[in-house]
Amino acid sequence: MENNKTSYDAILMASGGLDSTVMAYWLKRKGIRVQILFIDYGQHFKKVEYETLLKVLPQEYKDSVRVVRIGDIYENSESRMIREPNLWEDDVTADDLYLPYRNLLFLSIASSVAQSENIPEVYSAFINSNHAKEIDCSKEFFDKLGTLLGEYGTVNIQMPFRDMSKKEVAELGVELGVPIALTYSCQANSEVHCGVCPNCVDRISALKNL
Repeated sequence: MENNKTSYDAILMASGGLDSTVMAYWLKRKGIRVQILFIDYGQHFKKVEYETLLKVLPQEYKDSVRVVRIGDIYENSESRMIREPNLWEDDVTADDLYLPYRNLLFLSIASSVAQSENIPEVYSAFINSNHAKEIDCSKEFFDKLGTLLGEYGTVNIQMPFRDMSKKEVAELGVELGVPIALTYSCQANSEVHCGVCPNCVDRISALKNL
């Protein structure tokens, strides 16, 4: 059987947020040919995420964006990432934004696409976040999963920012000329940054004194 040769060196999971956008520019600087994978998991802010992604990506990557839709998985979830809160009335905490095994799901999907299409690497912009409460957000989990996928498949999971803070990522973004102001990171509002959800708090803190 003939082995189909892909035109991509790697897949990057991206959402138009600060971390994945900086990683896109970081990969561009390295000359890596990237397919961008946007995952629609039923998040209420997916429209603004996707539109932002198309604005902030390096020009070389904009034609490579691929959307994978898995919204049925979380359609009955009460997570505030699926059910948009009324921010005039509702307090939103990290626990309210929890989605079971979201990161495990994302990495498995990206790895499945990569192995099916002979793409050797999957890049993820997961960082060392103070608000990462899920079991599948820890460094230990990512280390074990990367080893597992490498041993039982052909795909290598790369997480170069895993030990970095959001401030360090933002500083790298400034160095790379990333349009940081245009990125979108809020998980509680589908139109503008709310400024109070955990993602917004991390973003505001990271951008101070840049």
